[in-house]
Amino acid sequence: MLQEAFLKAYEHLNEFHGNSKFYTWLVRIAVNESLMKLRKRKSDKTVSLDETIDTGEETVVREIAVWEGNPEDRYSQEELRGILDKAIQSLRPAFRTVFVLRDVEDLSTEETAAALELSIPP
Repeated sequence: MLQEAFLKAYEHLNEFHGNSKFYTWLVRIAVNESLMKLRKRKSDKTVSLDETIDTGEETVVREIAVWEGNPEDRYSQEELRGILDKAIQSLRPAFRTVFVLRDVEDLSTEETAAALELSIPP
């Protein structure tokens, strides 16, 4: 960036009017060049898929990860969720409430007892 700032200052030397110190003018050019570089870097979020990754020990081919499960996994999860919902609904209301507070809402035994205004046996 420093080299680019000096080159830019040299190219625009005729625009320096002496209203400020030369040092201040040059620093301002360097700061502006650096900010422009950062802006370009921030907006450029592309990565070449053909480019390999250097881990320091070896180079690895870049792979694209699929974040969503395959259809079979999604179906299994939906089926399991349906079975679990049906089992929860078959519980008596008092047990269902305790189960939801403890295992779904992840409350502690003390928090569940306090929410239901129950005492915990010693």
